[in-house]
Amino acid sequence: MLLAISLVILAYLLGSVSTAIVACRLSGLPDPRTQGSGNPGATNVLRAGSKKAAIITLLGDLLKGLAPVFLAKALGLDGFALAAAALAAFLGHLFPLYHQFKGGKGVATALGVLLGLSWMVGLLTLLTWLLAAGLTRISSVGALVAATAAPIYVAVIVGDAWITGMSCLLALLIYWRHRANLRRILAGEESRIGRP
Repeated sequence: MLLAISLVILAYLLGSVSTAIVACRLSGLPDPRTQGSGNPGATNVLRAGSKKAAIITLLGDLLKGLAPVFLAKALGLDGFALAAAALAAFLGHLFPLYHQFKGGKGVATALGVLLGLSWMVGLLTLLTWLLAAGLTRISSVGALVAATAAPIYVAVIVGDAWITGMSCLLALLIYWRHRANLRRILAGEESRIGRP
């Protein structure tokens, strides 16, 4: 129990590190929270004009979800304890302790969590995002479709009730963080990939 609690705390603290803010500072770019959409994520960092910083942000956010799950599995945790550690890393990204609890939308971190749980689930989720985003040319549509499909993949491939429930919560939180995007999608005003 003590090991599980310690890992949950560690996962949240790791998730709270904003890769976007760190990458922008190292690259001499403005704080991503003051630019574009104001979201500290890879897409907004790319808007700031640095592909390198955007790639660092994407990989860093993914690793924040992947590393705690890998560590939990390596320590023999499963079921509720594993789900709790995975959720803690994700919540750290959404509500970071170090940045007034104002974080990103969680898509890359969620993907890292899913990859840590099962490489097959992570791969299928990524392919779903790529397909949906490619067909619609709207990144947020890809994220929302992938978030919808991910719990189904988890239920079928992983089969654990706690992990499946956690993945459903991840999907709901991603939808909640994308509520402004949803309004723009429904209004036909959401920006498309490759267009200003």
